[in-house]
Amino acid sequence: MTSETTHGPAALNLSVIDPEARKPVEARADVDYGVVRRLRRQVAERLADKLVALRVGRRVDVHPEDRGMLARALIDDAVADWVNQRVRDHEPAPSPAEEDATTAAVFAALFGLGRLQEWVTDPQVENIDVNGCDEVWISYAGGRLVRAPAVADSDDELIEMVQSFAAYLGQTTREFSSARPLLNLRLPDGARLSAWMAVTPRPGLTIRRHRLTDIGLDDLQALGTIDTGLAAFLRAAVHARKSIVVTGGVNAGKTTLVRALANEFDPHERLVVIEKEYELALDRLPERHHQVVCMESRDANAEGSGEVALATLVVHALRMNPRRIIVGEVRGDELIPMLTAMGSGNDGSLCTLHANSAHAAFTRMAAIGLSSPQKLPTEATHLLAADAVDFVVHLQLVDDTARGGTRERFVATVLEVTGIGENGRISTNAVYRAGPDGRAVPGTAVACLDDLMRAGFDPGFLEAPAGWWESRASTASMGSER
Repeated sequence: MTSETTHGPAALNLSVIDPEARKPVEARADVDYGVVRRLRRQVAERLADKLVALRVGRRVDVHPEDRGMLARALIDDAVADWVNQRVRDHEPAPSPAEEDATTAAVFAALFGLGRLQEWVTDPQVENIDVNGCDEVWISYAGGRLVRAPAVADSDDELIEMVQSFAAYLGQTTREFSSARPLLNLRLPDGARLSAWMAVTPRPGLTIRRHRLTDIGLDDLQALGTIDTGLAAFLRAAVHARKSIVVTGGVNAGKTTLVRALANEFDPHERLVVIEKEYELALDRLPERHHQVVCMESRDANAEGSGEVALATLVVHALRMNPRRIIVGEVRGDELIPMLTAMGSGNDGSLCTLHANSAHAAFTRMAAIGLSSPQKLPTEATHLLAADAVDFVVHLQLVDDTARGGTRERFVATVLEVTGIGENGRISTNAVYRAGPDGRAVPGTAVACLDDLMRAGFDPGFLEAPAGWWESRASTASMGSER
């Protein structure tokens, strides 16, 4: 790796992570992207003409599946014309693999993510970081990091790509320009794209993929995020309709845990999901959630109009007869209506909050309350939170990949909110605390234990710091020896 590409922290030793990370990975096939751009333009023009003709003839819009089949046929025709033209021009005929790769590249450029498509569809890829058109880094599950080929021929082309994504791939059309240089977008597969331009020397983007979409608490147990006892505890908390705030840092697994908790809801409960960028995608799991409304906030346009804020959506959600409300990430003004909603009949709701610890969640809430239009004093915010929140579950990310280790995500702490203390601040119980390895182990007594037991929780899970199942296994072993 040359010195021009070593922009990361000094501690990031790529040769430890992956010996091959010193050089870009080879392209999967020999594709001439100049040809791809030309064929894409041809197919786009022909497709537009065909769709107009079909709409006039049928007087209805063409179904997306029919549109995709038509586009595929047009791409095949365009690639065949290109091959024939090369033969007529006495140029070497492309190999079958080159033809297939070119066809796939044109389709990806027209309907997908262009050269990014192969990485987005790789099930092992977690993050894609693009720092200019030709500096592309791929993070895999487990922490492996490699450098990938360029995703565009120039930074201007990269900007055009992102503008196309913003216009066509999100739930709502979004602008990406010098007037709106920051973009956050949910892609069709559920991945989150963040892009920027004009505020850095080169444009760039980051795609964070959610590899685990249909996931339950048992799956998280198998992954090591929680253990048997904590899985039983969280399941009972959901069934007992306890409202839960999930905290953690960036990429700690908050969204994945919320998905797992939500999948414990009764399938018939009416859910309203409110997010800045639509990514939980619970509406894609109809067998788990029969009634779910997913709402996404909308940014203002360049003229400053058209904004629909999260706080507005939370207030509107209360009129939609929800049984539970999920806010994907509480960041600002939506905190007050969210706490109000959780404390006034929508018990059992969920939200996430960026915080470095479970206790820091209340500091973050107080800071948001003070900066809100209502300018709530800390005591008022704590009073709202004490009435609305039952548990705070904190996730920890431990990333040792820079030293040749692994990346792990696990629950470290569970706080129970028990009311307001003498100083006007929230009072809590650390019902699960970080053990010697940082993972959650049973801590203090649970004030709402009776509620959890009625929901099926066995208090034996809280009797031994090492976990009830290990304690029982040890006792059984001793009995057999006797």
